[in-house]
Amino acid sequence: MAAQPAPEVSPPGHHHFYYYYRALSSDNVKGLLLALSSSAFIGASFIIKKKGLKKAGESGLAAGNGGYSYLYEPLWWAGMIAMILGEAANFAAYAFAPAILVTPLGAVSIIISATLAHMILQERLHIFGMLGCVLCIVGSTTIVLHAPQERAIGSVTEVWDLATEPGFLCYALIVTALALVLIFYFVPRYGQTHILVYVGVCSLVGSLTVMSVRALGIALKLTFSGVNQLVYLQTWVFAVIVATCVVTQINYLNKALDTFNTAVVSPIYYVMFTSLTIVASVIMFKDWAGQNATQIVTEMCGFVTILSGTFLLHKTKDMVDTAGFLPIVSNGTTKHADKEDGFALEEMPLSFHDSCHNQV
Repeated sequence: MAAQPAPEVSPPGHHHFYYYYRALSSDNVKGLLLALSSSAFIGASFIIKKKGLKKAGESGLAAGNGGYSYLYEPLWWAGMIAMILGEAANFAAYAFAPAILVTPLGAVSIIISATLAHMILQERLHIFGMLGCVLCIVGSTTIVLHAPQERAIGSVTEVWDLATEPGFLCYALIVTALALVLIFYFVPRYGQTHILVYVGVCSLVGSLTVMSVRALGIALKLTFSGVNQLVYLQTWVFAVIVATCVVTQINYLNKALDTFNTAVVSPIYYVMFTSLTIVASVIMFKDWAGQNATQIVTEMCGFVTILSGTFLLHKTKDMVDTAGFLPIVSNGTTKHADKEDGFALEEMPLSFHDSCHNQV
């Protein structure tokens, strides 16, 4: 009998890399690339729009003073197109990869905005701001290497079955009830004085938005691949939910940004929105079902690292841009005099729906 060849043995220390490489399925890779391209477009769009605002203000009334001359500025429209492309890429990313991978990567747009502002707008990036960028990169890399694979779904009805399971139904009912209580009881009484009221509505509704966006994205992906999902009522139900939730988010996010300091609103919203989105995705899509405790803890450590980088970036932004700003009181209710040379400052994009509100 001929001798059997010896089994191939991986070189020592290489099996972990091979495991992580295999963990990134083709769908995860597509979702990752789409999420990164989305961050690139959105991050760059804020800088392009601000350049357009400045250029428009030189020949007309500045936007910060109530002018609309920027509507005639091609550079501003280029920024808007970049933002639309970024949102489209982010929408598509949810069709390929789990929310626990896509949503935290929204922090990459902060790095891009901060870097481009430093290079193009000559807005000095503090050394601790650079450290914040590094922390965001490290945290994002950690999540990418340990993200769960996207589960195979062959029909929008399968997503509907996941959405109507008792666990997620309970979550959706609790979130809806809390959002309604905030809207009808707390907003009229405490909306102008407590930042968590407006941000809470945005974050709660946002978690449902992302789940519906994923469902709608999966339906469209299957439709474009030749399996028509538009004939199912569930597809249109998810579309209505997306539209309703997005409008609600934009409304209350604008209220929060108009009432409170952007540097306070943005990180708080990012933390709450991303945390609730991950919880919703874990419940509905069972993202952690095939992962062990080590992987889950590592993902959470990556998320906390991103949060640390985000807060550090915003804190040092206040440290650097002190001229012309009012101090922030301890409860965060004092708003910046958000003007720079007569132009409204653009807030840093932080997540999928952070940049959905109407900015100029």
